[in-house]
Amino acid sequence: MTPDSRKRVLFLCIGNCCRSQMAEGFARTHGSDVLIAASAGIVPTAEVAQDTRRAMAEKHIDLSDHFPKSLRHLSRAKFDLIVNMSGLDVSLEANLPLVEWQVEDPYLQPIETYREVRDHIERLVMDLVLRLRAENAPPQGGPAPSG
Repeated sequence: MTPDSRKRVLFLCIGNCCRSQMAEGFARTHGSDVLIAASAGIVPTAEVAQDTRRAMAEKHIDLSDHFPKSLRHLSRAKFDLIVNMSGLDVSLEANLPLVEWQVEDPYLQPIETYREVRDHIERLVMDLVLRLRAENAPPQGGPAPSG
């Protein structure tokens, strides 16, 4: 897959300080060959939650340069898919694929909740990455490439 044919995916939640930041971190780490990840919040907070950073650091994913963004920050960006974890009904753009992920909001919960949510999001992101890779795989049973 060429870099310019990767899917542009927006992960959306309420504050862009927990769930969508985790999803963006996993997607950038594990799926950069098939997608370009971004995240935003409907009502972004002032900063990424410290326990979000901590839980992701436990998976060796550094979110220190991440910050909450609103959809306005990304208004010029074009996306191929929006993954909505906000739990709210969002209609961002006509004819744009929208996937709903039911993921608990860990905000202000104990670190154990952040870890559970992190692991749930990691599984969902990996499923998405694998699906995108399968969509872009060459057809099976054709002639072997020469070279």
